Amino acid sequence: MNASSDGYFATTRWTVVRAAGQESAAALESLCSIYWMPLYAYVRRHGFGREDAEDLTQAFFSKLLEKKTFETLRQENGRFRAFLLVAMKHFLANERDRAGRLKRGGHITHFSLDWQQAEDRLEIADTTQISPDAAYDREWAMALLERVVTFLRDECDVEGKGDRFEQLKCYLSVGKGEIPYASAAASLAMEEGTVRVLVHRLRKRYRQLLRNEVGHTLADPKMVDEELAALMTAFQ
Repeated sequence: MNASSDGYFATTRWTVVRAAGQESAAALESLCSIYWMPLYAYVRRHGFGREDAEDLTQAFFSKLLEKKTFETLRQENGRFRAFLLVAMKHFLANERDRAGRLKRGGHITHFSLDWQQAEDRLEIADTTQISPDAAYDREWAMALLERVVTFLRDECDVEGKGDRFEQLKCYLSVGKGEIPYASAAASLAMEEGTVRVLVHRLRKRYRQLLRNEVGHTLADPKMVDEELAALMTAFQ
């Protein structure tokens, strides 16, 4: 995951962007499905109503690949998270300059997204007033963790260990000293030592997948620890 010779990302995320830039509908759909929620949260926290925020988020992805969109990439220190946020800020500023809002139903590529679930999630999360940037980082971190848990669940399902994963997944992100091994062993009808080994392996694989997923959004793998630390502050 090193920077390519032209200074752009040579990572999985950048590969997706390049494919979308070649008018691949599937690639653009993939990009949207991963990153729409943080951007939608940012737009909503900026004061846009639900319908306008939906249109703006959809339009952003539709217009993301226009000429010169990626010129800000080098300015964001190789972080795809920062790049997308800057791109959205520029997009919103341009929309305000042109018309203040998009004409609903215009030339927008519509993606199948669960807007109601997004609204429910934002309502639960917004117990305190936070800035649009903070809302973006929080939802980015949430989406990242959910994506990693899904990867891990799929791996366990393939190995025929899906039921065990569902029983142990609650221990993935808690402090090591907070895991009730005795009660977990009783519920699984296993020896406590066996459960300790299983949880240790599951948490180790979770950390590996998490680092891999974060690394896919960075130009330099040495930035993973720094990016992880920055994302974890989003929950404070």
